[in-house]
Parts: sequence; structure tokens; C-alpha cells
Amino acid sequence: MEDFEKLGVFYLGKEYDLKNAQLKDGLLLYDSKDLLTHAVCVGMTGSGKTGLCISLIEEAAIDNIPSIIIDPKGDLGNLLLTFPNLRGEDFLPWINQDEARQKNMTPEEYAQKQAETWSKGLASWGQDGARIQKLRNAVDFVIYTPGSNSGIPVSILKSFAAPEPQVMEDREAFASRISSTVSSLLALVGIQVDPIQSREHILLSTILDQTWRKGEDLDLASLIRQVQTPPVKKIGVLDLETFYPSKDRFSLVLALNNLLASPGFSAWLEGEPLDINQILYTPQGKPKIAIFSIGHLSDEERMFFVSMLLNQVLGWVRTQSGTTSLRAILYMDEIFGYLPPIANPPSKLPLLTLLKQARAFGLGLVLATQNPVDIDYKALSNTGTWFIGRLQTERDKVRLLDGLEGATAASGMVFNRQQMETIISGLGSRVFLMNNTHEDVPEVFQTRWAMSYLRGPLTRDHIKKLTDPIRDQYASQRAGGSGQAAMAAGVAAVTGAVAVTAAAGGPPALPPEISTCYLPLQKRASSGDSLIYMPYLYGSARVRFVNTKLQLDEQKDLFCLTPITDEIVVVNWDQTTATDIEPGDLEKSPEEKAMFHALPSDGVKSKSYASWSKGFADWIYTTQKLELLQSPGTGIISKPDETERDFRIRLQQSTREMRDEAAEKLQKKYATKIATLEERIRKAEQAVDREKDQAKQAGFQTAISLGSTILGAFTGRKIASKSNLGKVATAARGAGRTSTAQQDVARARETLETYQKQLEDLKVGFDTELEKQAAKIDPAAEELASVAVNPHKTDIQVQVFTLAWAPFWKNETGIVTPAFTRE
Repeated sequence: MEDFEKLGVFYLGKEYDLKNAQLKDGLLLYDSKDLLTHAVCVGMTGSGKTGLCISLIEEAAIDNIPSIIIDPKGDLGNLLLTFPNLRGEDFLPWINQDEARQKNMTPEEYAQKQAETWSKGLASWGQDGARIQKLRNAVDFVIYTPGSNSGIPVSILKSFAAPEPQVMEDREAFASRISSTVSSLLALVGIQVDPIQSREHILLSTILDQTWRKGEDLDLASLIRQVQTPPVKKIGVLDLETFYPSKDRFSLVLALNNLLASPGFSAWLEGEPLDINQILYTPQGKPKIAIFSIGHLSDEERMFFVSMLLNQVLGWVRTQSGTTSLRAILYMDEIFGYLPPIANPPSKLPLLTLLKQARAFGLGLVLATQNPVDIDYKALSNTGTWFIGRLQTERDKVRLLDGLEGATAASGMVFNRQQMETIISGLGSRVFLMNNTHEDVPEVFQTRWAMSYLRGPLTRDHIKKLTDPIRDQYASQRAGGSGQAAMAAGVAAVTGAVAVTAAAGGPPALPPEISTCYLPLQKRASSGDSLIYMPYLYGSARVRFVNTKLQLDEQKDLFCLTPITDEIVVVNWDQTTATDIEPGDLEKSPEEKAMFHALPSDGVKSKSYASWSKGFADWIYTTQKLELLQSPGTGIISKPDETERDFRIRLQQSTREMRDEAAEKLQKKYATKIATLEERIRKAEQAVDREKDQAKQAGFQTAISLGSTILGAFTGRKIASKSNLGKVATAARGAGRTSTAQQDVARARETLETYQKQLEDLKVGFDTELEKQAAKIDPAAEELASVAVNPHKTDIQVQVFTLAWAPFWKNETGIVTPAFTRE
């Protein structure tokens, strides 16, 4: 069998002879880069559509490509049923007990039978348990269950958060996000609306627009409050009360509040946030196969969640760099109802946008359906690959051919409708037609044996059993504290639980040379707390890090706080902490009714600040360095503030791009040589055939000539006549020519064998070079080197240095806590 473990290709099956209903020798190897132009898979129940798509996901996983899978039927959870040891006891918990009873077998016997079937099936397609283990080692598998805790629950709160800056800056994308979010939310509460005519849609869209443009997040509770008291006085040119009176708005408030108050809705607010970067990769940077099981949801809930998810994926796509290699896959197991030809459900707009734009950022969409009639084929006209399986009705076939003809025309390929119709009519189970715009002709193939155990839809109990081993791991990740909270704890540690003496009224009088500002109040007080301002030094600096050897030139902005204390060393730079408060956030006046801690005597001297400013620059020079990670295999260096996880993720994509580029160069390098040798082999085969014919003809003529001569010599009157002697000589020369012809055949065969050997050696050389490329770098396992770059003193620019009064809350027991940080 041909080696299918090639870089950047997916082993999907074998070529199939439809006329003779038998497999061919050639493997169906699908170039992963072709998936950048997306794929559609169509086939009725029993066609093998799910098995084909699962095989595609498995191949991508082995290539360390993560996937997001939307699973409305529960079949895709089978991806977690992979058993490298192929033992009956591994299959036992997942078998269909009813099928075992129907076959008069005990569960143990049936499980063993399934294990044997899978083992033989895999072997017949050149696979084994080692390849299953390779799959399991390459990625993590997880099943998410929005609105349920049977799998890993999902929180939709992030769906109401302000979009990424890249989305905000794109007017069309921003408007699309708002419209889709509002439409799906209203559909969830049973309000079907027209985005242009509906007052509900226009008001909610206005609220989201106003809030998000300020960079503020929303949740459902705050959205309800803003419907009651909108942040605008006018909608268009009409007063708010004229456009949508408060009495009428209350109906919308009730609908949204009923949703929030419903017992089951709390499950939508708990669990993993819809952060696509976290969904696609583990905290260690390992790719994930993230399956969103939505079979338990109502139609309205499915539409709501799928629309939210698609919007988040679209936002993530816009934050990625452009690439020519596959970065991730989004697979929808059934697009019926989500991409209709006429209606415009909330899911349609983000889907259309992804189909148009996602390819440039490395996201490939795979859309599957068993209902080929009610699909917007115009939207799929730019889809590069169509996998077509057995169809149920003639109407399905006609509708599909219409869509496929449009897609083929858009790609510039010639479409033979009659040929396609004949092929599609002859397709059987697990036999598919692949129409790939990146290939010259369509290909019929049979799908390979899936490595995952295809037991059918998983129940909630199955999902819970698969999820329980990793549930605590995901819960602990969500419980991790934020950097902001850590910073607050650090500042609080400076003050401790000391008794603070403060005076009411304004801040102390200071010389005009000393600039003063106030940190913004972020955290509100508990009952009985009093507000106290304490003196700090606020410093803002821009630091440049340059290393010509590493071709590095980066700059970093620092914002720091250092307390001014009553200790002998008034300003201790070891107590300096970083803050996210930028100069533009500083305020010019304090909160009302606040007290101020006494300022040490050095704090009222202007010369102290000049000395402290120099000390701040010296502290930066001695303590601040740019600590980066470097991949020894590629030389790629991490970005400032890029975590090891994010760097490894970026490194995976970079190495994939380098691999694809190297493979493409190798293909070009060998393609001409291979084509030349194949042409020589073709001619050599023709030469062998020609020499064979000539040798056969020469032998035939020699036999006739020699036979006639002998016969004439014995029947003629003059046995030793001159004529007979001449004929014998002529026949002898003919026999010599026959011998020469046989030698020509042998030489032609030797030439053919030489060329065939050269071609075989050339292909071995190609595979060897390809394997060397694969062995060069393993981004997930490579040991990264640490690189530290220190700044030069001349590259430190202190931009702001000022006395800053920091607000603290002091409770009745004297405990002081920062009021300028969010927890």
C-alpha cells in the first residue's frame, strides 16, 4: 500500500471503480490546503457521510489542527471513542445493548465482536492501534454542552461582551455582530422580528452599539436595565418615548426578565466562556477537538447558541494573521435551517461572512447535510470541495446538481452534468464523488475505516461519563485568579492591615512644581466603609529593547505605582507594582467626602520628585528586561507579553506554513524529474511493445522461409542446386535477424527497467526529504530557549512621573483595601 502518512495530506480512502464496483490501488489523499476554500458534504442517512467527516477530522487532528464541531445529533461525540489496544473491554461501555440482545449475544461477547471487527477493518485500510494512539497523543478531545452540565458547560456571558477591536473597526462586521446577537436573543424569547421594522430589534441594537463603542461589556441583567432606561434620548430623529414608549418597552423587559429568571437559564451563565482561543487550545497550547453537542436544546435555543458561537468565531478570525496553511476547522454536521435560500435566520449572516473571509486567515469550513434541497447554493458557490454521497430522492439529486453546476462555473471548471448525474446515481454506501476545484477531474472513492468507534448518537449519560475525568480540570482553570486581582493583592500587601491616620478635607497644599493626580475609583464601598487617599508615585515610561543579532526592536510601555511611606526609606523601589491604569485614566480631582493620609516631609519637596524620577529610571534599567522564548529549530522568537502557550500555538502555525512551503518546493523540484521519467517509461514501454512485434514478425518470416527452403530441397529435382544453396543462406540470415530482434527486445526491457528503477529511487528520495522536513521541528514538544534582552539607559524614556493619590476603603476594623482595582 502507498504510504499515506505524508505531511499536509489527509488519508480519506481509496479510489473506486464505479463501473466494476471495486476498489482501485490508489489512495485518496486530500491536500489540507485545499480545505481553505471550504468543503460541503452531502449524503442521505446511511451514505457514510458522518464516517467521512469524522475521518477528515481525525486526519486534521493527527496534523495538530484543532477543530470546532457543532453536533446537533450526538454522533460526533464518537470521536472520543478511540481505543488503541482494540480490546473488547474498551468497547464494552459503549456498545448498543439492544443490538447485542437482537444477536443473542452477551454484552461481553458483542463487545469482543466489535473489537475484532474494528481491528480487521482498520487493518484492511493499512491502519492499526498505533495510529489511534498517535491520534490521541496529538490533540485533546472535549464535549461542550451549552445549557446543560452533562458535558463541560458553556457560559454565553462573553457573547454580550464588547467585540475585539478588529471587529469594532470594521463597520460591516460590527453591524453584523450587533444584528445577529439581537436577532438570536429575540428569537430565544419567542419574538420573531424584522431587523429594519422591529422596534425591539432597533432599540436593542442601539443599546449594544452605544455600550460597545465605549468598550463596555454587557450581561443580560444590565441589558434589561438599559431597556428600562436606555442610554439615548432619541432613536433616529424621533424622541425615545415617541418611538418606543416606556409602557411598551416594559413588555420587552418582562420577556427578557422571564428568560433570565427561568430555572434552566442559569446553566447558560456557568462554565467555559465562549473564548475561541481557549476553545481551540489547552492552557499548554495543545490543539483541541471541541465538540458542541446541542441535540438537547430546543430549535430556538440551538439557533441562539449557534449564532453566538459563529459570531465569536468570526471575531476570532479577524484577530488572526493571514496564512496560506490550514489553521483550524469549523465543522457543522447539519446546516439545514442555518443557511436557507430565502429566509435570513441569525446564523446566516455570520456564516456567509465566514465563507467569504475565513479562508484568508486559515479557517476551513466543512458544512454537511442530508437535506440538500433547502440550502442556499449561491452562498456555497465559492466552496472548493464537494463530497457527494448517495441521495434519497430524484429531487435531491436535481437540486444538488444545480448547486454544483453553479459552484463549478464560479471556479472556471467545465461541468459535465450528464456525467455527474450518472456518477451520482451509481453511488453506494461509503462511496463518494469528490469534486475539488484544485484537481483536474472529479474522483470517485470509498471512505477508509474510521479510527473512532462509530457506535451512533451518544446519550447524556454517555457524555457525562466521557466528561467526568476532565471536569475538575476545567473547573480549576475557570477558578484561576486574574492578573488584576494579583496586582491588587500586591498593593494591599504594601499597606497591610495597619491603622491609617487620615485627615478630612482636601489634599495637603503643595508647591506648584509638584504635579498631582488621582487614581480612578473602581471598586465601590461596603456599608460603613470610609474613603481614604494614600500617597503614591505614578510613573509611565516607554522602554525600547534592541538586539541586532536577534533582529529584535521592540518597545514596551510601563505603568507603575510606588507607595510613599513613613519609613526611613520613604520610597522603596522594591515595592513598585505594575498597573493597567494609563495616564489618560488619571483624574484631576478627588472623590467627595474623602480623607487624606499625611504626606511625609520629603513628599512636599519638589527636589525629591526629581531624585525619585531618576530613581524610577534606574529601577527600570536594573529590573526590567524583555524575557522572550525562542524556538531553536526555527529561530522564531516570541512577542513581548506572549505566553508560552500562545507562542507554541503561533509556532505550530508557522511551522505548518514552513512545512507546506517546503513540501510545495519539493513537489516542484521533483515534479519535472518525475514527469520526464514517466514520459521516458511510456516511450520505453512503447519501444518494448514495438520490438516484441518486430521480433515476432521476423521470427514468423524466418520460419516460413526456412521451411520452404527445406521443403524445396527435398522435393526438388536438384538438391544441391545453386538456387537451393542460396535459399538456405537467405533463411540462415533471417534466423540471424530474428536473434538480433530478440536482443533488441531484451535491450528495450532493460531500458524500461532502468527508468522504472530511477523513478522508484526518485520517489524514495522525495519521501525521504519530506520526512526530514517533518522530523525537523515538533512545536509541541520542542524545548524552547530563553532569551533576555536588557534595555540601554538611553532607551528608557520616563514620560509621566507624578504624585498620585490612590483611593482605599477603610472598614470599621481598620482594614484597608485598594479601591482603584477591579476584582
